[in-house]
Amino acid sequence: MNPTVFGRRARTLAAVTAAAGLVLAAGCSSGDKKGTAAGGVEVVKAGKLTTCTHLPYPPFQSEIDGKVQGFDVSLVDIAAKNLKVKQDIVDTPFENFKTGAFLNSGQCDLAAAGMTITEERKKNVDFSDPYFSATQAVLVDRKSGIISLDDLKSKGKKLGAQVQTTGEEYAAKRKLGATSFESSDALLNGLRTGQVQAVIIDYPVVQGWLKNKDNAKAFKIADNLDTGEQYGFTVKKGNTKLLAALNKAIRDAKADGTYKKLYEKWIGPYEAAAEPSASAS
Repeated sequence: MNPTVFGRRARTLAAVTAAAGLVLAAGCSSGDKKGTAAGGVEVVKAGKLTTCTHLPYPPFQSEIDGKVQGFDVSLVDIAAKNLKVKQDIVDTPFENFKTGAFLNSGQCDLAAAGMTITEERKKNVDFSDPYFSATQAVLVDRKSGIISLDDLKSKGKKLGAQVQTTGEEYAAKRKLGATSFESSDALLNGLRTGQVQAVIIDYPVVQGWLKNKDNAKAFKIADNLDTGEQYGFTVKKGNTKLLAALNKAIRDAKADGTYKKLYEKWIGPYEAAAEPSASAS
């Protein structure tokens, strides 16, 4: 999704679920004590692996039935289990992810939010091995008559994209005059309500959205754009032990079939192209 400064709304969820081992919190308080997980991995809160994210971004992370679930959540849960701690999810403004502010301040151990690995971001944070290869989709209203991105100008249709994402950058480079929306939810709602007739958005998001029969009846994918994006989790620069734990969780999930199962559960029919090699980073 390449959210350079992702403008989705910031809000802290209050729902808590002990069964899934996920606790939604506002962050570390002065009473929180640091700890050490298995393998000597230092964590900002004893007994927990604290993950910063920004909600919602289905199918990677979103609140479902009062708890945060999704593809990213499930992968990080594997690392948390190996470290013998529980994942603690904090909903935070995405603009801080680019700089690693929450990692540097000790509010979170890692960030997981469908983040594209970029050289610019590597200056401020350390990325895990890539765990997902993503493309962009052009989603359109079936009644619009749009069959490709090239149709927009010729047919006088309006395009939407999310603020400071790959989709917005793509539209800007091609001078498509996209209307900007602050979140993926707002973008899709803009399409649903007719504010725009087409949107550029991450393909996995579209896959999940079109699982809804009503959405599938009214909207369709008109085009796919291969932007070469790969997602990674981030940790504070120099946090090599936690980085190794995350990379191990990714490797193990791919090796034992868990990755494929999670992909099919959260995203849709499995595509081998969605599983990048570690060398791609």
